[in-house]
Amino acid sequence: MDLNTLFTDDGMRKFTALQRDQHLEDARQYGQLATVVEQRLRNTPIDGDRWLSERNRARKVAAKLRRMEKASKRAAGAAEALYATYVHQVLELPQRRNTVAERKAARRARRGARLQNTVTASLGRSAAQLSGVGDPAAAPAEEASGGVYLPVQPPAGAPAGAPAEPAAPAISGIGDFFPSPKRVG
Repeated sequence: MDLNTLFTDDGMRKFTALQRDQHLEDARQYGQLATVVEQRLRNTPIDGDRWLSERNRARKVAAKLRRMEKASKRAAGAAEALYATYVHQVLELPQRRNTVAERKAARRARRGARLQNTVTASLGRSAAQLSGVGDPAAAPAEEASGGVYLPVQPPAGAPAGAPAEPAAPAISGIGDFFPSPKRVG
């Protein structure tokens, strides 16, 4: 047998078909032989047999042939499974990998487009909010109320004549909001 031929689709199919047919033929012969042996032993008494001894003996001997028949049928099924596994694991593997890669690329493209749309919309809303433009539907309500800011309210419990807030200290930069680290040395 040429092993290079075995590793082709046609070669593997021929090999597994030959093995399957051989095992099925063996199983058929074992089944026929089991039936013949059982019938022959049922009708052959041996001196000193009790009632139904022939039947029990025939069944026990034929059971071994039936196990051989069953094993041959399993071997035929295994030959078919060999071919199916070879096709699935070897011949179809590149095509399945390509399909998976295409699906993955399509998912990535869809996700990227969704993310781009989300980011664009979010940046548009942020820019509109920061520039004070806001939503066009909300603009007439703001104009009618005279603005979006409330007048300064005195703190609760403060005397009526007290100033609303103390004057804010002058801030020269962002460093004024964070305490400077103390040097230990």
